[in-house]
Formats: sequence, structure tokens, C-alpha cells
Amino acid sequence: MTPQAHNTQGAPGSGGRMLLPNVDPRKKHYLCGSCAAFTNIVVTFPIHKVLFRQQLFGVGVMEAVRQLQQDGVRTLYRGLLPPLLQKTTTVAIMFGVYEDFSRLLPQHTGAPELLTRSVAAILAGTAEAALTPFERVQTLLQDPRHHARFQNTVHTFRMLLQEHGVRECYRGLVPILLRNGPSNALFFALRGPLKDLLPQADSHAAHLLSDFVCGGLLGAFLGVLFYPLNVVKSRAQAQIGGHFQSGREVLAAILKERDGRVVLLFRGVHLNYHRSVLSWGIINATYELLLKVL
Repeated sequence: MTPQAHNTQGAPGSGGRMLLPNVDPRKKHYLCGSCAAFTNIVVTFPIHKVLFRQQLFGVGVMEAVRQLQQDGVRTLYRGLLPPLLQKTTTVAIMFGVYEDFSRLLPQHTGAPELLTRSVAAILAGTAEAALTPFERVQTLLQDPRHHARFQNTVHTFRMLLQEHGVRECYRGLVPILLRNGPSNALFFALRGPLKDLLPQADSHAAHLLSDFVCGGLLGAFLGVLFYPLNVVKSRAQAQIGGHFQSGREVLAAILKERDGRVVLLFRGVHLNYHRSVLSWGIINATYELLLKVL
């Protein structure tokens, strides 16, 4: 998620950087995004599992942690492969497709920069949604009600396809689309201006810290803003077979279950906030660092 108000070919305020001769400049944004996502997923996956339990069951953080402790250490990283595959690809798409369209749209449309960057961000978010099946499988593997039914990522995909077809892999697509496009547009639109508000960095370490803070604050803000969509997505994707409920139907069912209290849609949002600070701080800082190296 990101427009730089500065040079879109490098880190804002980073100055010159060395471009390795064997790295295609057109592919470096994809590579940097993928590596940044890999680092983030490995570090933050246990936090995500706690958050998922809160979203799915509406329990407090300590109860979610207690459930994971009961499941045992062996299941702590159960479901890691789908988000690893999905996030390394979607974040690569997010940064890479955004940069590609930000370069191509002005050349072919002549539209204002703000409009072309917004469209580029939304198109990148829409492209990411093609990988919804990975989020779907991750949800099923993390749901304790399905531990006995699904063995691993490959087994889950095979069972879904054999028993229900390709369409079943795309449950929860609408909330993902509603989340990805707008959140990308806001991230790319705000990242440059936000970094301008931070103290001027005068060293590599200061640039790294500034990029971490910038990415973390934006990620946390967007995580809170779009949190109810993630709750709806998690509930929809926990279902296997049967009627495909609309996002409105899923939301109504959740509210009914939680006594109509909208505030309970945000159960777990504080943990999501802290996780987003860490996740997007890591992604943004790693991405910018790799851009300087490459």
C-alpha cells in the first residue's frame, strides 16, 4: 500500500542508490515487496493467530492466547504456508503493479497525477484479490473446528476443489475487494506526506526508523478503519459449503450474535493495531531498504 510524493523510483529522501546490474529495474519493486512481506509474515504470524481467534469467536485476548496454549506449540505455525505464499505475492503485486500503472497511466491518459495514482492503487488492490483462495485456506487451517478435517495447505485445497469446486475457494471475495482498493489508495496517497511530517533523516539508520514509523502508523490506521471488513471476511470464509451469504447477511448474523452491539465488531482491534504497526513498519522499512540496495 503506498504513493510516494517524492521519487517513485526510490525511497523518499533516500538520495542516490546503487542499482545492481543483474536486477531488472522493472522488476525490483515486485522483488522488494515480496521479500518485505516474507520477513513480516514469519515475525508476526503468532500474533495473527491470536487476532483471528478474536475475530472468529469474539473472545478477549487472554482467552485467545489460552486457546492457542491448549492447542500446543505444534499448531502455532499451522496455516503459515497460505499467508506466506499469499502475502509475498500480494505485497509484490501491490508495490509492483502500483509502480507500473503509476508510470503507464499518465503516458496513455494524460489524467492528473492524483487520479492516476489513485486508479493505480485500486487496480493493484483488485489484482491482489485474485489470491483470495490463500486467505480462504488460511482461515480454515486456523479455525480449531477444522483441525481434524484438514491436514495442511495442499490437502485443504484438494478437499475444497473436489467437494465444492473453484467457487468455494473465493468465499469472502467481496469484503476483500472492498478492503484492498480503498486501503491501497489511502496508503499510497498518505505515505509521502506523512514521512514529510517526520523529523528529517540524516543517516541510514534514521531513514530505516522513519520508514518503519511511517509504514507502521499508516498500517495501524488503515487496519482499524477496515477492521469490520476483516471480521466479515473471516466469518464468511469459516463456512464450508452451503449458501453463499452476501457481506450484508454475514454482518447481520454477526451483529445478531453479538446483541447488535457494533462495538463488538471491533473485538481484537487493539491487538490488530499493534500487529499492524509492527507488520507495516517491517514491510515499509524492508521495502525501502531493499530499494536502496537494489
